[in-house]
Amino acid sequence: MTDAIIIGAGHNGLVTAAYLAKAGLKVKVLEGAPQVGGAAVTREFVPGYQVSSVAHLLHAMHPTIARDLNLARYGLDLKAERVSTRSLLPGGRSIDVGDAASIAALSRADAEAYPVVMSRLARMADALASYALHTPPRPDIAKMDWEGKLNLGKFAWAMRRLGRKDMLELTRILTMNVNDLAGDYFESEAVRGLLCFEGVLGLALGPRSPSTVFNLLYRLSSLGANGQGGLLLPKGGMGAVTHALAKAAQIAGATIRTSAAVDHILIENDAAAGVVLSTGEEVRAPRVVSNADPQRTALQFIGPRNLDTMFVSRIRHMRMNGCTAKIHLALDGLPEALTDRRGRIVVAPRPDDIERAYDCAKYGRVSDRPALELVIPTLSDPSLAPAGKHVASIVAQYCPYRIRETSVNEARRQIGERSLAVLEEVAPGIKQRVTAMEVLTPHDLEAQFGMSGGQWHHGEITLDQVLFLRPAGQAQDYRMPVPGVYLCGAGAHPGGNISGAPGYNAAREILKDVRARRVA
Repeated sequence: MTDAIIIGAGHNGLVTAAYLAKAGLKVKVLEGAPQVGGAAVTREFVPGYQVSSVAHLLHAMHPTIARDLNLARYGLDLKAERVSTRSLLPGGRSIDVGDAASIAALSRADAEAYPVVMSRLARMADALASYALHTPPRPDIAKMDWEGKLNLGKFAWAMRRLGRKDMLELTRILTMNVNDLAGDYFESEAVRGLLCFEGVLGLALGPRSPSTVFNLLYRLSSLGANGQGGLLLPKGGMGAVTHALAKAAQIAGATIRTSAAVDHILIENDAAAGVVLSTGEEVRAPRVVSNADPQRTALQFIGPRNLDTMFVSRIRHMRMNGCTAKIHLALDGLPEALTDRRGRIVVAPRPDDIERAYDCAKYGRVSDRPALELVIPTLSDPSLAPAGKHVASIVAQYCPYRIRETSVNEARRQIGERSLAVLEEVAPGIKQRVTAMEVLTPHDLEAQFGMSGGQWHHGEITLDQVLFLRPAGQAQDYRMPVPGVYLCGAGAHPGGNISGAPGYNAAREILKDVRARRVA
């Protein structure tokens, strides 16, 4: 008898499976793709060239999870050298955020301010992230159990420890747009542009949109004590992360079955009874845990007829506006500007450039001049390409899911060509080095990886879609309204990134229910 079925072998599903199996439950993971990993896989996109399909940088894996599951034992090196971020600018200039001299070449004041400002923002972000491994509180504190009240008290203490000045500053900036924040702190457009890019990455919002400072803090929170302390390019690509998680789950006793796509959740007597695969096969268990996004889970796997109308409405209105494309390049060499760029590269010279790129997306068009994030993993891991060759992975912002008067094929062509044109301006010669290119629009992310709306966080990270509002009331504690059905993916608290935190929290709540049932 299977105790729990996990739908999807993405990283959060594997984390949940590992913790449940360690606790003695009989767990079966069902993955529709031929391999585990979800959006964190390493695959060959043209013969001889391997890339990380969607996520390509590791920074958010929570150290508690890495330690509990002993991921180092299964080949994941989290002690590897952290990489820095470099912003490429027109005219052959660049700034490296880890090198004060490169910033001073543009602005001495910004060179002095940058480490101070970022350290302060990181402290605020870390305080916010201290709640990552806890279940969001219910709005009615009177109905909260003692553990919930204790965790809320710890969170309040973490915020109080910021001190009066930082608390006041956090209150001031939390709902601001990132363009105004950048203007408050820095004078050079290049530094402000880099900060603005961090605030909008992954959102269908521009630098002047409210709540983008919150997204900036969310991203920074994964770089402190609640993450890996910096950016890593794992050897073997992001597939190394999910390979280690899969091994941890299997060693603990979980069974993983690939090429087993779930069609819907089997509901009997108003409670979970298992799942039905696309082949018609039934797999039975009293608990079903979905690593899919909230919309796919509620509207497809459970079905609206099994849910309250108000809950269905809230899930339907969850913002799943994918606005980024993923581009992979096979290169026969590197232009001079990219030689030995082992870290993360950003092309977003000015806040206005990003805002104009967003203006296109606002009206359903692919950006004329996308803002870019680029990594060349073969500079640190040559095994990903033939000898002397390279692969590059690009995140292109913005390519909207909701396109108007343009086919998906045309949008794919546009974002690929326009991203290369922008990159050519700061890295002349890159076009001549490209031997193959793959472009994944939000529609492709939805089709290939099951992300509704092509939204890689399973729902935008904004103030109205976090904590007890994620994904909606009645499900903020990982329990869906149908007894025995749970969420464990990025659509639940604390959200996206390769952190494992939603999977960890979901496993804890499931085990609570298991113990309560045994006592009863």
